[in-house]
Amino acid sequence: MDEDFQNAAERASNTKTVLPPDIQLLLYAYYKKGNHKSKLIPVENLKENDLRSAFKYNALIQIKGLTATEAKKEYIKLVAQYIPD
Repeated sequence: MDEDFQNAAERASNTKTVLPPDIQLLLYAYYKKGNHKSKLIPVENLKENDLRSAFKYNALIQIKGLTATEAKKEYIKLVAQYIPD
């Protein structure tokens, strides 16, 4: 699965496909969780008017119950669904 995850990550990072913002955020969150890098920063540390960070934070909150393995599986599925070969 790790190889599939890395291949999906490479595909996603090299795509020219424009993805909807909600899918981009899910990919971000699943990737972070799959790499064990989903450390949540306290909300009070977000900069005022930093909407982008707030959306990322929210995406991570939404998947916080997933394991890294589950996040990898979801990431691979999303890439397969939205990013053509």
